[in-house]
Amino acid sequence: MNDLIVFNPLYKNKDIAECFALYTEVVDGKLENSSKFVSLLIKLAEKYNLYDNLFNSLLTYLLINNENSFTLALERKKTIAANLKEIVMNDFKIIFKMFNTDFSVLPLAQQNLITGFTPSKPVINIELFEVSKTLQDNLTACNDVESFYNVLENFFLTYGVGKFGLNKAFRYENEQISPIIHIGNGRLDQLIGYESQKEKLTQNTEAFLAGKKANNVLLYGDSGTGKSSSIKALLNEYYKHGLRMIEVYKHQFKDLNDVIAQIKNRNYKFILYMDDLSFEEFEIEYKYLKAVIEGGLEKKPDNVLIYATSNRRNLVRERATDKLEIADDNDLHSSDTVQEKLSLVYRFGVRIYFGKPDKKQFQEIVRTLAARYGVTMPEEELLLKANQWEISHGGLTGRAAQQFIDYIVGTEEEKKK
Repeated sequence: MNDLIVFNPLYKNKDIAECFALYTEVVDGKLENSSKFVSLLIKLAEKYNLYDNLFNSLLTYLLINNENSFTLALERKKTIAANLKEIVMNDFKIIFKMFNTDFSVLPLAQQNLITGFTPSKPVINIELFEVSKTLQDNLTACNDVESFYNVLENFFLTYGVGKFGLNKAFRYENEQISPIIHIGNGRLDQLIGYESQKEKLTQNTEAFLAGKKANNVLLYGDSGTGKSSSIKALLNEYYKHGLRMIEVYKHQFKDLNDVIAQIKNRNYKFILYMDDLSFEEFEIEYKYLKAVIEGGLEKKPDNVLIYATSNRRNLVRERATDKLEIADDNDLHSSDTVQEKLSLVYRFGVRIYFGKPDKKQFQEIVRTLAARYGVTMPEEELLLKANQWEISHGGLTGRAAQQFIDYIVGTEEEKKK
């Protein structure tokens, strides 16, 4: 492993380092620690969702997460220089040899376990697992180093490298951007109604992905109308087009410049997602946000936009007295106070309103959801119960309709037992 150059270090994790040390002993015919080697591989398999040939699966995981001059150049769709390719080919000769390790020196039970392993825990991120699995299978099928290189080159060109390459959603924590593994699979066509709103949202997002001018977006309006669901659905619609999303909370706005610094040179389009955005008059975090969106000395990179949702149109709470010049004896220019509070919302070039549906629209949402989930209740009874439900569950909203259908599906399944 020390002979690797571009892919050095291939790993940093302590357990993985121990695993490779034990691997070296095994291939050298020293089998006294073979049980420990197999045990550690199984431990890593459960942690990283390794499958089938565990050692090849571990190598695949390490390759797709190794950010170096070669993989990052391919992520950015750059041509690989001949001298860099030559060094990478030497690295791949070493890794290709490891991929074709003969574990027949191990006891048969250990061989069978690590060459045909099925993890016990369920796979949470199916999409990520399938991409990794396909790469592993393609690398295992390679007969020479040249085909091994070609498979990996195509992979990095298609998906990029590291956490941003395969994951869709992220959060900022402990000064690092970390993947969110378990996310929903909702899509925009599953959101019933709001066609014009969804069209505006997709038009702006598609322009952003195409490298055209696009705006920061604010979705505002009544709660439970699908604002957050619409933004989250964009991930599933446009992930394969290079869209990534980072969830940022209000208390983290002072760290926005650090977040942007970590992503501005990556070949993806990032949406900084801020849910339920609003500020009380005593909160000053909105000033950090204003500076990042528009107003600071450093230009916001072209691969970053901000999408936010709010139940308030103006985001910063206003008082009636803000608009009365004589109301605040300590503020000689109270109109300036009003403008300061409004200036944040004006930095969102696209503002889309989501209002509550009327009763007819609400009933249509209920009917559509009932059909989608296979509810067999007669329509008249269904709508009567839906009307009773919404009275005590937030009124006529898509969220109330979804909660009602979830309740009906659950009770119908319980009756079948």
